[in-house]
Order: sequence, then C-alpha cells, then structure tokens
Amino acid sequence: MTLNFTASIQDEGEWIVATCLENGIASQGHTIEDALKNLKEALELYFDDEPAPPKYPQVFVTSFEVAV
Repeated sequence: MTLNFTASIQDEGEWIVATCLENGIASQGHTIEDALKNLKEALELYFDDEPAPPKYPQVFVTSFEVAV
C-alpha cells in the first residue's frame, strides 16, 4: 500500500527540517533531499509499528500575509 503525504520544509540553520503535515512526524538532513529521504524512512519505520489508516485527510497548504 502507498499513501501520499505533504511535508513542510524549514531551514533551521545547520539542519533542514522536514515535517509531515498529516501526522507531525519530522526528520532532518543537511539538504532538502536528505531531509525528505530521512522523513520517508521515518514514516516507513513508524508504519512498521502502527497500522496504516486507509486514508489521511487531505491537507491544503497556502501562504498569507500578516502586517507586523
């Protein structure tokens, strides 16, 4: 079975952090590619121990402006 997920990517200085928006699992790497590869591995390990749901709710991502 395969499921599709959405990740947010944040530059935290020395590390790039990738977080799965559907379930909050996160991982890191020195590049975006490494962070996403490590996040995929973390999710696969997570689902080795937890039953995969038949479907996650669809996530919509947008940006917006705030006056500060």
